[in-house]
Amino acid sequence: MRALAAGAALVVFAVTPVAAQRGLLLSDSVLSRLAQESSGESAKRQLEAIARFHRMRGSAGFHAAAEHVAAQARGYGLIDARIERFPADGRIFYGTQRSRPPWDAEFAELWEMRESGAGWTPVVRLASWESMPVSLAQDSESASVRAELVDVGTGTAESDYVGKDVTGRIVLASAQPGPVAAIAVARHGAAGIVSYAQNQRSAWWGDDDNLVRWGHLDTFAPVKTFAFMISLRQARALRDRLGRGERVTLSATVKAGQHAGTYEIVTATIPGADPRLREDEIALSCHLDHQRPGANDNASGCSAILEVARVLATSIANGTLARPARTIRFVWPPEIEGTTTLLAARPDLARRIRAVIHMDMVGGGPVTKAIFEVHRGPGSLPSFVNDVAESFAEFVNQQTAEYAASGASAFPLVSPEGGKEPLRAELVDFALGSDHQVYTDASHGIPAIYFGEWPDRYIHTNFDTPANIDPTKLKRAAFLGAAIAYALADLRPDQATTVWRTIAAGSVRRSATMLQRRGQLPPDEAANVTRFHWRHERALPVSMSRFFPVPASLAAGAAPFYDGLEQLLGGSAARPRGSGDGALVFRRMPSLKGPMTVFGYDYFIDHYGADAERAVRLLSYEGTRGGGGDYAYEALNFADGTRTAQEIRDAVSAEYGPIPLDVVVEFLKALEKAGVVER
Repeated sequence: MRALAAGAALVVFAVTPVAAQRGLLLSDSVLSRLAQESSGESAKRQLEAIARFHRMRGSAGFHAAAEHVAAQARGYGLIDARIERFPADGRIFYGTQRSRPPWDAEFAELWEMRESGAGWTPVVRLASWESMPVSLAQDSESASVRAELVDVGTGTAESDYVGKDVTGRIVLASAQPGPVAAIAVARHGAAGIVSYAQNQRSAWWGDDDNLVRWGHLDTFAPVKTFAFMISLRQARALRDRLGRGERVTLSATVKAGQHAGTYEIVTATIPGADPRLREDEIALSCHLDHQRPGANDNASGCSAILEVARVLATSIANGTLARPARTIRFVWPPEIEGTTTLLAARPDLARRIRAVIHMDMVGGGPVTKAIFEVHRGPGSLPSFVNDVAESFAEFVNQQTAEYAASGASAFPLVSPEGGKEPLRAELVDFALGSDHQVYTDASHGIPAIYFGEWPDRYIHTNFDTPANIDPTKLKRAAFLGAAIAYALADLRPDQATTVWRTIAAGSVRRSATMLQRRGQLPPDEAANVTRFHWRHERALPVSMSRFFPVPASLAAGAAPFYDGLEQLLGGSAARPRGSGDGALVFRRMPSLKGPMTVFGYDYFIDHYGADAERAVRLLSYEGTRGGGGDYAYEALNFADGTRTAQEIRDAVSAEYGPIPLDVVVEFLKALEKAGVVER
């Protein structure tokens, strides 16, 4: 037990009160400088500017927002700030992303009409692009239609159309326009769609019937149409009238459509000082696109990393911060598709990035109900970077809680125009849903920290406005981004022991969680979770090699620490690598870069077939801690040419809950048929 005692001593040091850790990777003076310079008001002013634009990929609104961001970055001293452009026409591929043609709208209105002796006259305007761009679904096409309205319920099943003639008519549906159009328009000849699709489900789902949800049509649908989005309140009134047998006639006028153009991605850097390391980069990422206003999602992330750029560039220029050894890069792309495009088109850039700090929704005030979350990377990519990020988040949690309770702390991180509540950042496991999943995809293998918020009652609606954004939250997000980016950009071999202490403290916490999880599982699955846990934890010190060679003394000390913990908490013997189909070994095709599901396009479905895809059981599987998308993402990540199908099954089961081996094998063979993996 001597080894355990030595490891325990390290942990005791690492989990002392946060105030004693103030020098973790950064000195008190650097932390103070970042805290003093960070401004929630500055970030919110940028957010308000970005939120003025309806920012669809390749659109005039996106271009205006990109020009604004680039100009501001140059004004902050990032002289290389520029807009990188990549052709997008629906045919060009960037890795797994089929480029989507840009989409613009000039005009769109939806009116209820009434017939009189003088002909048809407008009565009530139900939707207007000019006043509320979100009322026109993305990828709508030009049209001029006057037609009766038919209620088709959800609108996504053939049964919704039994006994209803929708040919040449406009359908009223509760589902998103894309799947409705595939049946109503493509199969039954409907002229267009009015959707009252509701927001993502949370405890506040359906509470506000005035919300208008952002709608989407399929970019690559063979039959083009238009769709308007209305509120639940408007829809209820229309449904009541139709239910009483009243005829409702609508007039829809749309001037919009797709066109060849470009993906635009704003990039800028703070060059590193060390000639040997300046080619290595730490990236701060967000996504610039979304509907107007799109304040928290995601003008907040865009303005937060712009504030990081201002804080670091200003502090370096005036000499209060030394220039870090590595380069710090900032990226403002369209969500997921832009990041996939950039990394595929610029493999040199992908190779240089050592780690990413991604921000997507970081400013929600109390009315949004948003909880700030710090997401670790996936189990397939163990990285100490996650522990570094969590240590800074815990520091801010402690400091802001102390301030909220007593009115005093060394780092209150409060904006004059913002709130004074504690941050209470939640440290959570990996989740899909933003650009971080492109970086951490095994085809790139770049560690990424994801700052996001959930739930947000106004996400993707007309109520996601700057008024609901808290400058204090923006200041804290910017401080965290600046601190983590600066610490990683200047990380030195002589700090390896400090990093190790942070890893060790996290390992102890995660080991406690593992004990709870395995206690709820049958013996075989409990043993699997245990094996996966120790394998993952032991890989964390090794992950420092992405930045510098791991000191031999540290590697020698880490092994007995984990040996001792495993002896105390229990390990599990290795099991056979698999037999039959379980012994098959799959390797992802190395030339294929990016995740299978990107934005507006699914590489797997396109290459395997939609009907065949629906029969792949893993994609609809529901585990205890994740669903089909999670299993699919990680199963492909683990298919590295060394693991058997049994080992891939065991890994995804440890992360998301037990899943049958044959379900995983079926998915891997489907990937093989689609040309994604080979045996």
